[in-house]
Amino acid sequence: MTSRRTFLEQSAQLAAGALAAGAVTVETSEAQTQPPVAPKKKLHILMRSSWGTDEPTRASFVFSHGVALAEAGHEVQIFLTHDATYLMRKATVDMVKPIGWPPLSETMAKVVAKRIQVFS
Repeated sequence: MTSRRTFLEQSAQLAAGALAAGAVTVETSEAQTQPPVAPKKKLHILMRSSWGTDEPTRASFVFSHGVALAEAGHEVQIFLTHDATYLMRKATVDMVKPIGWPPLSETMAKVVAKRIQVFS
């Protein structure tokens, strides 16, 4: 004769197995019947920065984030104000080395390759 404890353990295992089997069949049937995902909307983004060479890490953020957004398929434009306008000079860009990020010269090469417009 089966004890009450054994009966409850076996019924819990059977219930868990039934739930798992049901979840697998639901997931596979839903995956087969779902319509294809619509393409994401392309955004038009204008980014502004006024950080210059006195804060090299912050100065590079606008360019790094602009490249990331352009790689995601969005249209990006960068607008530089105040101290950031000095970053339009190649000699200045070559000197900027942000902490924890690639040198600004590498990021600017990607900005040019992605044809991101930069205004100052």
